Amino acid sequence: MKSLRAVATGHVQGVAFRWSTRREADHLGVRGWVRNLEDGRVEAQLEGDPDAVEVLVAWLRRGPTAAVVKDLVLSVADPCGAPDFRILP
Repeated sequence: MKSLRAVATGHVQGVAFRWSTRREADHLGVRGWVRNLEDGRVEAQLEGDPDAVEVLVAWLRRGPTAAVVKDLVLSVADPCGAPDFRILP
């Protein structure tokens, strides 16, 4: 299992980024969560099969159609043990 924290910067709020991330994660079988940060960034915790996590990371670098991802910062994270993928408030 691979567990990563990802923080996307750019035009990533107000463009269905969180909902689209959940859809992609569900499709890939990746667990974790995604949330908006007060400073305009989006943060996600991704965990699951290493190949599936890497596919989701590649998608996060682009985001949904209306998004403009300027940067995606990745770091290794402790597994959160999520049973599925959720959107946090």
